Amino acid sequence: MPMPHRTFAEVAKRRLVGKEGRERIREVRALLAELPDYRNGPYADLRKSLLAEIDDTRVRSNAVHRDSIEIRREGVAQVALVGPPNVGKSSLLQALSEIQVKTGDYAFTTLRPVPALTRIGGVLVQLVEIPGLIEGASEDRGGGRALLGVLRSADAIVFCARADGDPADLRIVREEVAAAGIEKPAFVAATRADESDRDGLDRLAAVAADLRLLPVSILDEQSLDDFRAAVSELTGLIRVRLRTNGAVDDEPLALHPGATVLDVADSVHHELAAAFTAARVWGPSARFDGQRVGRDHRVLDGDVVEIVRGG
Repeated sequence: MPMPHRTFAEVAKRRLVGKEGRERIREVRALLAELPDYRNGPYADLRKSLLAEIDDTRVRSNAVHRDSIEIRREGVAQVALVGPPNVGKSSLLQALSEIQVKTGDYAFTTLRPVPALTRIGGVLVQLVEIPGLIEGASEDRGGGRALLGVLRSADAIVFCARADGDPADLRIVREEVAAAGIEKPAFVAATRADESDRDGLDRLAAVAADLRLLPVSILDEQSLDDFRAAVSELTGLIRVRLRTNGAVDDEPLALHPGATVLDVADSVHHELAAAFTAARVWGPSARFDGQRVGRDHRVLDGDVVEIVRGG
């Protein structure tokens, strides 16, 4: 009697972890030889995914063996989504943006970093999905050196791990990132939270006690909103809106903490920064609405600023 298809899928996943190139292809072919030869149903789907894995492995072997991968930066900040294979990073990226990403319930669906712009807190933030990291990535196993290079240039990191998965997978990824000497603001997104119970979240929290743990599900819009808010906080940026002739801009400016009214003016135009004399401010940094302030006044998140050009 054949092994239940769900059990076979889990066995296949475990046998492929850590294998790349020819070694991985040999293991896939061995699994295909053990798979019942049904033309329809779940066993046929498993066969199809394993056959696709052979092609994907060949593509990945040619694609990631480089010293670096350059991602063109867009938006006000770049945040990397990183984790072990098959934890739902692609599905999360697709739910948060308009990009169409190949998804599948098997490892290494994504072969190269995938950037996508999404509006968070009124500003455009670039999320970059990093292909699944494996043990030995910091020593370039699975092309890990190039993938970690993308992390090194990011402003912040979201570690992704399945809420019902093995916490050891998350620990391995964090160890590889640490071994590469990468330290960035970060939190842990417990993906597919709708498929897990509290015990699963507690197990993840135990291996990431130093980081915030945020349950997220692409089926739960509130959890996606919470994710956006956490990413916004992670970037550390403050948002300031301009007021001109009594009208407030819909899209805010994104500035670093400690920014002043001078920085606000300079982000609009260098000539404006050189010529303006004062500003009026509404919001958290003002003692009262419309307070007149000088060029060195520090703005806070949520402020509205009107530049005074003279007088």
